[in-house]
Amino acid sequence: MVWEPDLLYDAGPTGCGELIMNLFLTIKKMESGQIIEVISYDPGAREDLPAWCRMQRHTLLERRDFGKTSHYFIEKG
Repeated sequence: MVWEPDLLYDAGPTGCGELIMNLFLTIKKMESGQIIEVISYDPGAREDLPAWCRMQRHTLLERRDFGKTSHYFIEKG
């Protein structure tokens, strides 16, 4: 499926603690139902982001991996 993100957040090599905090502050400003695409080079995000989405009641629509880079499509709950 092709997702049309409302916002793009490139976290780069940011570690998961900082990534989650920045994502929390960014997604807080979004409307429910909007989609954010998060790009991360941190392999820990593959475990942390899905868990964070569940706890925050956001929907992880898809994760796409391109080598060491992952793209996450998250719909705000």
